[in-house]
Amino acid sequence: MIILACDHAGFPLKEQIKAFFNSENITTIDVGTYSSEPVDYPDYAKAGCERVLENKQNIGIFICGTGIGMSIASNRNPNIRAALCSSTEVASFARKHNDANVLILAGRYMNKNKAIKAIKAFLTTDFEKGRHAIRIKKL
Repeated sequence: MIILACDHAGFPLKEQIKAFFNSENITTIDVGTYSSEPVDYPDYAKAGCERVLENKQNIGIFICGTGIGMSIASNRNPNIRAALCSSTEVASFARKHNDANVLILAGRYMNKNKAIKAIKAFLTTDFEKGRHAIRIKKL
């Protein structure tokens, strides 16, 4: 399942991403926020992380203005590997080498098309394991 979370600055991009998933008949769980009214990103990062960790197959897509706040808040959970990704290449490596389970996007600095491309790369790339698994265990 794909878990969506955002703060107010990430809300417009989250809604565009949600519309894309709906058009592809892909079900998501949206933990908020549900408007552009100011909120605190740690609350939504925590809610998103809780839902991601309900099932090992779950993947999170979290968005705030720069992506930095959501990254910091999400990575406070020792079972979350959140990666702030600005391109398809970075998104692919986040999965391939880091087994990231949360994709973080910068809502104020990424348009819908670039975000969708990064999401597709993130969702279709497998973890390579091997030497990378050894590194993940050290986290």
